Amino acid sequence: MLEIRAADLAQSTDAEVGDLIRKGGAFVLREAIAADTVKSLKEALTRALDEDDAAHGREYKFRGMVHALMSRGPAFLDLLGNPAIRRICKTVLGHGCIVHAYNSSSMPPGTTNYSRSIHVDSPRVIPGYVTNMGVTIALDPFNPETGGMEIMPLSFDLGAAPDETAFQNGAEQPLLAAGDAILFNARCWHRGGMNRTQNWRHAVTMNVCRSYMRQQFDYPRMLDQLNINGLDEDRRQFLGYYVRQPSSMAEFLLPAEQRLYRPGQE
Repeated sequence: MLEIRAADLAQSTDAEVGDLIRKGGAFVLREAIAADTVKSLKEALTRALDEDDAAHGREYKFRGMVHALMSRGPAFLDLLGNPAIRRICKTVLGHGCIVHAYNSSSMPPGTTNYSRSIHVDSPRVIPGYVTNMGVTIALDPFNPETGGMEIMPLSFDLGAAPDETAFQNGAEQPLLAAGDAILFNARCWHRGGMNRTQNWRHAVTMNVCRSYMRQQFDYPRMLDQLNINGLDEDRRQFLGYYVRQPSSMAEFLLPAEQRLYRPGQE
């Protein structure tokens, strides 16, 4: 699998950046986030997991997956402005691309979780056209012992899941340090590994989609209800503030710069 340091991304053209996903299917972005950011995110995620345990119990269906991370602390909101990740997503999916899902992926000690089955993160196959990208940012090392992701980079045109033998023959399990990321065409078949350690293995994930697609939650309404404001234009775009549907003729007839759905986002 190809890899590139985030600091070196500026030396690549948009065509080269786009081909990392369009042709290669997946790549490793080294040093995607700094060590202090890893620390802040891990602390915030640990709090969120404890809050979810208190709210839903340890038998919660989604234990280890915190949904809608942008609502769980400023560190997660700040991450949405990461310049390397934003550039890659815009290059592949259009400058108006939005967050479909923004969740954690935490592998419990001594076992695995819901991600162990071979799966894709986008159900539709459109040859030559990427609709969704996945971003997995390691907050702990990813390796065979901690249950790091296994992925088939060139499997994005496969309509059905490969069997276990085919998957093992074609999959890679890249080694990640905390702060590294895997970015991939969401049509790539992949799965989580087995965590053989006695510690949780944490990660933050995004599913990013094109501007005309639906989001997992109504993030603008969610954040407005939490009185979260002060977001810059780029993060508002990424969170879907400019792809909302009008609820009245008055909203529909607003000047272009005030409309809930803005034109020219592809």
